[in-house]
Amino acid sequence: MDNFPEWYQQVITKAELIDYHDISGFYILRPWAFAIWEKIREWLDGKWKECGVQNAYFPLLVTENALKTEKDHVEGFAPEVAWVTKAGNRELAQVLAIRPTSETIIYPTISKWIHSHRDLPLLLNQWTSVVRWEFDNPTPFLRSREFLWQEGHTAWETKEQAEREVLERLQNYSDVYEQLLAVPVIKGRKTVNEKFAGADYTTSVETVISATGRGIQAGTSHHLGQNFSKIFDVKYTKGDLTEYAWQNSWGLTTRSIGIMIMTHGDNKGLVLPPRVAPIQVVINLIFIKEAVNPDRKADEALLNFSNDVFQKLKSSGVRVHLDDRKHVTPGYKYNHWEMKGVPLRIDIGPIELASSSLVFVKRNDGTKFKVNASDAVPSTLSALNLIQDELFTKAKTDLLSKIKKISKTDEGSLWDNFVSAIEKSNIALVPFCEEANCEEKVKKSGHGKSLCIPFDQEPLHNEHCFVCKKEAKSWTLFGKTY
Repeated sequence: MDNFPEWYQQVITKAELIDYHDISGFYILRPWAFAIWEKIREWLDGKWKECGVQNAYFPLLVTENALKTEKDHVEGFAPEVAWVTKAGNRELAQVLAIRPTSETIIYPTISKWIHSHRDLPLLLNQWTSVVRWEFDNPTPFLRSREFLWQEGHTAWETKEQAEREVLERLQNYSDVYEQLLAVPVIKGRKTVNEKFAGADYTTSVETVISATGRGIQAGTSHHLGQNFSKIFDVKYTKGDLTEYAWQNSWGLTTRSIGIMIMTHGDNKGLVLPPRVAPIQVVINLIFIKEAVNPDRKADEALLNFSNDVFQKLKSSGVRVHLDDRKHVTPGYKYNHWEMKGVPLRIDIGPIELASSSLVFVKRNDGTKFKVNASDAVPSTLSALNLIQDELFTKAKTDLLSKIKKISKTDEGSLWDNFVSAIEKSNIALVPFCEEANCEEKVKKSGHGKSLCIPFDQEPLHNEHCFVCKKEAKSWTLFGKTY
């Protein structure tokens, strides 16, 4: 992968994930990509419904006045907002924004739904798309002008309840990455400079793309405090008291697919973790050449044997596909399914038919081994679990190798060691004062920005900020990002 951006563009097109639209920054998700998104959506949706979260849908458009109601919020999104000014040939009476996020659409509405403390908590989520007019280098899945996401919006009676939910949703995001996508993440809190516009604070899951050494934000959970509830009059009564609700919002996007692609992919194409793969197993039939099998009688026995394996796997819950195409070569089929990242291939030809055996080929490392056809189901389930575990273990090792801790005990200055780590395509865990002006200095230097302040903190032992040399408040991750 000498040219990683070129590799990425080739994988997403050749694996039939993406097609390009004639408007820059807008992409077509092909069925293979959308099926992956559906697996992510099903996993999260199931978790949230267990917690009482209900799905809803709110309009695409928001008035200019509503969008500008929360000053910090609109300033944070202003450069990315797409505006609708005409309908046909008529100028609209009021300018409308296509939602970059939905706080200013949802909160005026729920203020009419909440009256008493008995109406709380209100737990809403919507699966939708938003438009943010990214101007710099739109990249499919990573930075597009329209993307699919879910956005949760909740209102609570107490601050303690709301803050507990912030961490629960963040854990959901950590789990969907680590358990479903086999991508290790780091949980933490955003710096003041990087928090969501209008929030009290933002928590996030972050990871690092080992091939480039760049960090990437993978999901966010925001505690909004009472900032929006006071503006949009989201309040409740309890006895003689009237109080403002405590609110959260939280979101994860199709960026998750791009992160998974970059974490696991190789020079053969996509590599999918079994739990998220639309097809977990492909059974690849290797037919005898027509020159030595002119009446094709041998084909029927091979098809019957293979179909029996297919039905057993399907009945056991495996997402399996039988590739019985005769008009393409076995090599073509190998390459096709490798490019699409199917975790496990089962080859069945005349030799396997004669010995009642199967050849298993693992996509993640190419390991090939034989199993008895009678053991098809347990051997397949075992192989899929092994592949899932191996992908996560490798990704975890790669992630840890790209994090360089910069300490006063190292030779040289903290700043020079930080710069050296970044220039070697790593991210740096540095002692930081958490002051906004220091973070601005890092940005202006061209050496990246903060990713998060990890929750998992080691003692500082009198460390000083790597920028200003004041007393450090935390170990903070800095690096170049997507």
